[in-house]
Order: sequence, then structure tokens, then C-alpha cells
Amino acid sequence: MSRRTDRLGELFRIEISKLLQKGLKDPRVGFATINRVDITEDLSFAKVLVSVMGSDKEKRDTIIGLRSSAGFIRQFLGKGIKIRKIPELQFVLDENLEHALHIDSILADLKNQGDLD
Repeated sequence: MSRRTDRLGELFRIEISKLLQKGLKDPRVGFATINRVDITEDLSFAKVLVSVMGSDKEKRDTIIGLRSSAGFIRQFLGKGIKIRKIPELQFVLDENLEHALHIDSILADLKNQGDLD
């Protein structure tokens, strides 16, 4: 990614996070955090990586709610960010945090087992 797409990705992340804090009208969207936004060089697509706290059903419902609100979110971004073309938004569940927590718990268990021996 270029510096421009990196800057735009960070700007999109901030603006979408503000919108989620204000609250979308879609009741399916739960407690979600926008981790990163990756934008293609031609500004046609933006992959929005979202982490969601809750059960698997809540995670799935939140992603579905965000995908159905993508048009509204693009419109919101178009009003706040002055660029010629707002990319199509693709919302993807980011499970890196959960994966890191799982590895951390495994390491903690291994450390505790080492202390017992």
C-alpha cells in the first residue's frame, strides 16, 4: 500500500469508528471495533477489519448488519472525507485478537505447569 492509501485507511477507520460510537440504527450491530481499513491503490475497494465482542452468533449478526449498512456508511464517509471516489466497503471479521488471547492463555498454562514441576 502507498502512503496515500495508508492515510486514507486510517482516516476511514477513525470516521467509521465515530459512526459506530454514535450508533447505527441496525440492531444487529453489537459491540464492534474497527481495527484496520485496507484500501486498494485504485480506491475501488476497502476491506474493513472488524473485531466483535460476543458469541459467534453476535459476531455473525454484527458483520451482516455492517454489510447491510455499507451504503449508508459510504454516504457518511463521502460527506466527511473530500475525495472523488469512496470505495466499496467490505466488512470482514478480524479474529487476530482472539487468536492472540488464545496463544497467551496457552503460554500461561505452560508456564504454570512448569512452576508445578
